[in-house]
Amino acid sequence: MSDYRDARVAYTSERDALNGFLDSQRKMLIETLDGLDDAAARTAPSASSLSLLGLIKHAATWERRWFQVVMAGRDLPENWPAVMPDPYDADMQVDESDTVDHWVAYYREQIEESRAIVASMDLDSPCARKDIIDCNVRYVLFHMIEETARHGGHADIIRESLDGTRQG
Repeated sequence: MSDYRDARVAYTSERDALNGFLDSQRKMLIETLDGLDDAAARTAPSASSLSLLGLIKHAATWERRWFQVVMAGRDLPENWPAVMPDPYDADMQVDESDTVDHWVAYYREQIEESRAIVASMDLDSPCARKDIIDCNVRYVLFHMIEETARHGGHADIIRESLDGTRQG
């Protein structure tokens, strides 16, 4: 994954820039779990119910939804939108069965699938699920940069609250 903080990165196209910035946000979100065991990763150290593991679980879930369902139009009958989670934020809730290894691996699998989907489409290609949102690939990449960065900020605060660790 590229890292926008590296001044040597010079993107040669809009596609490369969008993919690079999204990869950087994904990488930084995953890195907030470095060195934590499952129990610490499930901890919600603030007034919020957010935990680092819950954020990774959420990021993986929505990575799949935006790229595989909205963009590619895949039918995942056991998942959203056919099945609406109850409660709505169930994808952020974790319990003793949720592990760092599982959710980071699952997130990475979804990222790889997302990359393959994006590589197969033009940035102006319309998303397949216009019944959910009428947008194009470019919109989804921008949206996922925004959302992943937002959750990365949450993750930074949670990690610092847990053990004082700060990302560079």
